[in-house]
Amino acid sequence: MAERFADLIAAEDVLMFVNAAVTATGQREFRSGAGEQRLSLDFLHEYVAVNYRPVYAAALALDVNDHNAAAIVERLLRTAGEAGPEERRAEGRLIAARLAKLPPQRVYRLFAALAAARVNNRRTRVIVRDWLAARPDLAHDAVKYRSGLRATARHVRPHLLTGELSDFLFRPGHRARYEDPRLDAYRRARYAQAALYELPFTVAEGFAARHGVPREVFLERIAPRMTRLERLRADRAADLSSMPLTRLAGYVLALAPADRAARRAELTGALRAAARRAAGPHAGTWGTVAAVLDDSYSSYGSGVKRRRPLAVALGCHYLLEALAGRYVPLWTSGARDPLLVRPWGPTPLGERVLDALEAAPDRVVIVSDGWDNAPPGLAGEVLRVWRTRLDPERATSVVHLNPVYDADGFDVRRLAPSVPTAGIRDAEDLAALVEVAQFAEGRTGLAELRAYLDRRVELFLEEAAR
Repeated sequence: MAERFADLIAAEDVLMFVNAAVTATGQREFRSGAGEQRLSLDFLHEYVAVNYRPVYAAALALDVNDHNAAAIVERLLRTAGEAGPEERRAEGRLIAARLAKLPPQRVYRLFAALAAARVNNRRTRVIVRDWLAARPDLAHDAVKYRSGLRATARHVRPHLLTGELSDFLFRPGHRARYEDPRLDAYRRARYAQAALYELPFTVAEGFAARHGVPREVFLERIAPRMTRLERLRADRAADLSSMPLTRLAGYVLALAPADRAARRAELTGALRAAARRAAGPHAGTWGTVAAVLDDSYSSYGSGVKRRRPLAVALGCHYLLEALAGRYVPLWTSGARDPLLVRPWGPTPLGERVLDALEAAPDRVVIVSDGWDNAPPGLAGEVLRVWRTRLDPERATSVVHLNPVYDADGFDVRRLAPSVPTAGIRDAEDLAALVEVAQFAEGRTGLAELRAYLDRRVELFLEEAAR
């Protein structure tokens, strides 16, 4: 009995870390500052890495966010001596596969952190060199991520950087011109305005400011070289057709209500198309789904994560609409028009959960930060009575997805012990997280969770190999 109890505790520890690694980014949230977030998150990383190292590494195969993926890689490489040969081989494959998915600027920051910590063991050097060798265009990196590539090369001293690439990074005044057009454009952009329009947007932006080019003129001429996300950030015409669901939801919420209403058909069509892509073959297979979606004032998030919780809820709304055969959406504010939702008012989760259960659905999905306050605790009591008295056979599946990390609790805030809760950062991950949430009910132990993680690792590595 004691062994079973310890096994369940271990599973809860691991799930607590997974929830944190999915939602937390060390930034300010609505109810906690950045310092609290970082301190809480660092403790969890240390605790799980020391006590459950194989599971800690396996988290790289899950939908953890980029901030925590980089932190896991850094900690594994800094503590390589604590792992055996087999563990190091398994970790190396996971690290290589995850680095290939991370944005290059984050990888270069990770390598800079390893250099600052003087982590330069053989495994680290091999991983860095392999990642650089796999980059499609190091000349592009030399221009766009110049300081990162230079610091990385200095740290591991790879032989990949030779010839004019090496001169560009380490001897910038040595050559009168470069054969590579990007490198030469960077050289010429110091004194010729025309050359800056041959550079990546983020690099050209600095040269444009130096030359005093008017912003509108610069944006118009550089537009062909801007990526989709750069166009979105610069408030240019965004290509909504291929934008991921949660990012698209954030874009929609950043528009004024009048603009959303004026572009209703375009925006709704784009959101539904993105939701159908995310649903894939599962579209229409979830039966009757009732969703409780939090658009209370706390869904604003914070100054650095503006409207992020609400964007996740809006993305989940359209994804659940695509997954369900019959769909009942219930916003905490009582809103009927999802395109015009805004963060305001209290969080009457209990009332909305009652409304959801009255619809007799196959599934109830709650997307909220878990701060039930109108009245406090009603949602938890409703769910407790529902599970113990009215639906002990679990004919209706209930899951709570929380987009906000609670630094004080080292986890995402839960509504009731009888309802599984999982952290969520992107609405696109909803289906996978509902699967993970089954382990949060306290009825499965570490062995079952490890088996699930092993399957995810296998699929992750197969996808990386392809």
